[in-house]
Amino acid sequence: MYIEPFQLKDLPFRLSPDPQFLYLSKQHARAKAYMESTIWFADGFVVITGEIGAGKTTLIESFLKEIPPDVVVAQINQTQVSAVDFLQSVLSQFGFSPFKMKKGELLATLNNFLIEQYAAGRRVLLIVDEAQNLSMRVLEEIRLLSGVETTREKVLRIILAGQPELNAKLDAPELVQLNQRVRLRFHLTTLSQTETTEYIRHRLEVAGAGDRQLFDEDTFAEIFRYSGGVPRLINTLCDTAMMAAYTADRDRVTATDIASAVSELQWTEFSARPYRQNTSGATTSSATTSGAAPRAGQADAALAPLARLVVVEGGRTVAEIPLVPGRVIIGRTPDNDLQLDSRFISRHHCQLTTTSHSTVIEDLNSTNGLYVRATRVHRRYLRDGDVVLLGKHELIYADERMNRSRNPSDTLPAIPALGGHDEETLAGDELPSDFALGPTRNPS
Repeated sequence: MYIEPFQLKDLPFRLSPDPQFLYLSKQHARAKAYMESTIWFADGFVVITGEIGAGKTTLIESFLKEIPPDVVVAQINQTQVSAVDFLQSVLSQFGFSPFKMKKGELLATLNNFLIEQYAAGRRVLLIVDEAQNLSMRVLEEIRLLSGVETTREKVLRIILAGQPELNAKLDAPELVQLNQRVRLRFHLTTLSQTETTEYIRHRLEVAGAGDRQLFDEDTFAEIFRYSGGVPRLINTLCDTAMMAAYTADRDRVTATDIASAVSELQWTEFSARPYRQNTSGATTSSATTSGAAPRAGQADAALAPLARLVVVEGGRTVAEIPLVPGRVIIGRTPDNDLQLDSRFISRHHCQLTTTSHSTVIEDLNSTNGLYVRATRVHRRYLRDGDVVLLGKHELIYADERMNRSRNPSDTLPAIPALGGHDEETLAGDELPSDFALGPTRNPS
């Protein structure tokens, strides 16, 4: 990677929500202050909304790092659940094993826990990320929980964070009682051009750049033009541009590198894009695929898929993702482009980067890793028919660049027993001969 040539100590534009890289624009600082108010006010019920990639999850992670020790927190990220599943998840976060309890038992246990914590002088906070996916029935349960109180004050503080659809849900007539309990609402908008420049410089400084200017002055306007000030898109474009500078043997990012990155990602100007897009160039959709977040693989109609990824668990296909130019982040939590809800999957497990020439899969420092042909790999240029193991999931890759007619979901290819690559330095579609990385390991 480009860390050494740029003399950095860390990757400055990771897509994972790392609190140490949080840039507090005026609006992010205000949103964080609203979150903090839930701790100090007994009637704390705050709603934070923002577009995909606006920085909501990073803001939450930063807030959680500064929580006082007398605050007990339940953080819920999986929100496409029933009312009973939601209550079980909350109790599980509080240390209970509630999965055999009926709804009445769940509510009684939760109410007793809240009162006990209040009596012990502890405050209880419930944080729900991706709250726009909550059903009306679950939101009604949250309203009932928010009403648990002593003779003096409310016992449960609540933060709901989600995409703008959350506001529309809360404004529905059937949720008027819940809406009345919300004390503060705040919507995170995109960064301005000035803030975009400050954001880039901040992340570079945290990564070890110090006072060195690694991006030419004329690059910032271009980055803003194509990212629209969306933090996640800024990260994607800057990371790709730094790779372009690195491969061109430059220690600074120039306008040429930005143009190269835009071309590789096949982006248009942000103002010319559909209303909402994620970093992989996919428009958001309400369609849901079993085992996957609804954002993954909803390809822009203007872009024909260059490849496809079939996701298999226990011999059953649970998702099929069209790959267009851009990136797809795979992990356990809902902020990923493809969510695989499994204890074997890390929060942000791996990423796929697709260009007009190739698709690369890269491990994001996951616990259980990626395996191809029983060999653990860190980074690999995928070939048609490759099977990548992630815990109990198989990712089957089908390259459609050569207009292949085979549908990878019709016949699942067998997993070869030996071999594998860890192709760290390849360019384009060049592939070396097979080489081993060490002893064969069992991914389970």
